[in-house]
Amino acid sequence: MIDHTHGLPLGRQAKLLGISRGSIYYLPRAVPAVDLALMRRIDELHLEYPFAGSRMLQGLLLADGHVTGRLHVATLMKRMGIEALYRRPNTSKSSPGHKIFPYLLRKLPVTRPNQV
Repeated sequence: MIDHTHGLPLGRQAKLLGISRGSIYYLPRAVPAVDLALMRRIDELHLEYPFAGSRMLQGLLLADGHVTGRLHVATLMKRMGIEALYRRPNTSKSSPGHKIFPYLLRKLPVTRPNQV
């Protein structure tokens, strides 16, 4: 896409392609070996405790001897696509015992005080 040897300036090439100039110079960094080992252990713990969130996993990692913060564990979980499994509230489902009554005054024109 971007040709660094072309006579057209890089900023102009980026503008023509519709990308930002900063993305031209971006070089992705490799994931550190410490994070890879941590991610492997988080994956093992997630298979064992699928309901564990970042707080619980941080405590389990601390018990294993891996000293890391909860936000770092949450970031690694997000990067791996892992999230805790738990019941979420069903607020939109109606209960079968609750009857919905019709609104009887919908088509009734109220023309005087104390009519309804």
